Amino acid sequence: MWHFFTSSPAAASARPSRPRIEDAVIAGVTLGGWFVFLSRGDRLEAADLSLLAASTLPLAGWRISPRGVFAASTVAAMGLAARGLGLWPPLGPAVALYLLTAGRDAASPWSRRDACTVLGLLAGYLALLVVSAGWVPTNLGHTVFGCAAAWFAGERSRLRRQQIADLHERAHRSAESAATDLRLAVAEERARIARDLHDSAGHALNVITVRAGAARLRGDPRRALAALADIETVARETVADIDQIVGSLRAVEVPPATVEAPVGLASADTLVARHRAAGLRVTMSREGNPGSLGRASDQAAYRVLQEALTNAARHGAGSAAVMISTDSDGCALTVTNPASESADVTAGGHGIVGMRERASLLGGTLTAGLRGGEFRVVLRLPRSGRAP
Repeated sequence: MWHFFTSSPAAASARPSRPRIEDAVIAGVTLGGWFVFLSRGDRLEAADLSLLAASTLPLAGWRISPRGVFAASTVAAMGLAARGLGLWPPLGPAVALYLLTAGRDAASPWSRRDACTVLGLLAGYLALLVVSAGWVPTNLGHTVFGCAAAWFAGERSRLRRQQIADLHERAHRSAESAATDLRLAVAEERARIARDLHDSAGHALNVITVRAGAARLRGDPRRALAALADIETVARETVADIDQIVGSLRAVEVPPATVEAPVGLASADTLVARHRAAGLRVTMSREGNPGSLGRASDQAAYRVLQEALTNAARHGAGSAAVMISTDSDGCALTVTNPASESADVTAGGHGIVGMRERASLLGGTLTAGLRGGEFRVVLRLPRSGRAP
């Protein structure tokens, strides 16, 4: 019984300990309503008023101990019943039972001991009414029905509150999941930017190296000045690209749509012209319309072409042949250059690995190898694909 009157520490910490203004209003309305019903045709004595107040006013503190408030209200109502003052249902215990049921939570569940105590107190109240006032079964039925209705109403309110809490919890989890997905998307986009940065900077440095070496070996001041001008142009363009990419990486949030996409096969002529100016003899042929490719495939094909020509300039014999074919199925890119059997095109970098990764991410294939004194890179990509 003592467990019924005291709340557990977990329940006390989960429930507000301070009564609210509406709690005092509930107690006052219950007191006034019960007083009106009991005082009709009869004059209440001081003891009756005291018991009436003792059965209703504790409702103002139900948040502190709902079990204790129900017990105090019911015991005071039993005192009224012993004096022959009954009401169906007893307002004080009925309201206290509703608050007890509605205020339950996971930290203070309804137990068998609670049920036995509630039923015992209500049975004692009914027994005193029968003995002192001689109530008929109809009145007893009204009292039982009223208390049962209070319990069901409280349970309904509790379930409704629990549903609302569950909805808030699910919304909170959904928001956290969305934030996690956004962070993952940002991380993936930054990884893609880092790959583009590697490709752009690596290509530029290789072009600068080849142009500087060619100018030094030829010993022609006029060609040396042209090479220096090309080096300056490439360096400026690369610095601008790096500033843009690093600026994006420093942002707190980088929505994928805010990153400027790299160029595609439409810029292949410019890329080939730059390598020709650096001394690489490049021939290029095309079939089909590259504009029919999806953005992701177009960008990936350009990056593979860029890397293949860079490898040809570094490890080849001074020439390269490019074949670009596009149709309704996708794109086929072939880059060949003469190379010695001892040439190691994979030394010092991850170019071929990166090219294979780009192709795989888009559902394509890439083969690269040295055979018969010729190094060949063959790329096949579908027409559209997921952006790398």
